Order: sequence, then C-alpha cells, then structure tokens
Amino acid sequence: MAGMRRRDFIAAVGSTAVAWPARAQQGERMRRIGVLMNVAENDPAGQRRIAAFLQRLQELDWVEGRNLRIDMRWGAGDSDRYRRYAAELVALTPAAIFAVTTPAVAPLLHASRTVPIVFVSVVDGTAESCRIAETSPVSKRADQAPRISGA
Repeated sequence: MAGMRRRDFIAAVGSTAVAWPARAQQGERMRRIGVLMNVAENDPAGQRRIAAFLQRLQELDWVEGRNLRIDMRWGAGDSDRYRRYAAELVALTPAAIFAVTTPAVAPLLHASRTVPIVFVSVVDGTAESCRIAETSPVSKRADQAPRISGA
C-alpha cells in the first residue's frame, strides 16, 4: 500500500510538471510592440535587421505568438507612409515602438509623447526629431544598435 501511494504521488507530480509549462504560457500576458522600418518589406538588409531583432527578443524570452505580438510597418523611404504608419502604431497602444532612422522616428515622436520609442540609426545634429528625442521622457536611443539591428 505504501508503495502504491508513492507511485501515485510520483505520477501526480510528473503529470503536474508536464502540464505546468502549458498553464504558465496560457497565463502569460501578451505584450505588443510596434516596429517602423525605413525600407521596403522585401529589402534584404531590412530583413536581416528584423531577423536579428527577433532573435535577440527570443534570447530574452520574448517570443512572437507566445508572449509577444509585433505590429510591423515598412516605410520604404516614403514620408507619407511614415506619418500614416506612426499614427497607426501609436493607436494600437503598444508597450513600445522600435524605429529605424530619423525619417521614421520623427513622426512617431510627433504622434505620441507617452509610448516608449527605441530608435537606431538616427543622425546626430540639429534635426528636429533628434532634439525632440533627446528631451522626450519616453524615447531612448539603442546603445547597442549593431547588436539589435544586425547592422
């Protein structure tokens, strides 16, 4: 009888251990981030940057579809697209927005002063968006741009 209880206990612990990761994933909060790229979706360099970005997120245990939703927009160098996509991304109320280059960052900074914006490849100097970014409480230049963006 004592042996039977031990087996029952081990079986119960084993089944709980197997089921635990599934329950933990179901209860995990889904976070949303926006991405505003400066190139067209089919641009090879842009695809490499996104792949590096997604890989780094995964290394940090942020996996698209499990605990992360990514809303991607491709500006393709078009200022009208940047403005439209900036408004779209801000309206989705993401936890943060990742942007590449000054033309992509500027409309985001004008669209929101509350959504955190992480940016790379923004030129130094007197550009209005750089001045806004430097004084914005919610924007942050990614210090490890090559590691994050794959450049």
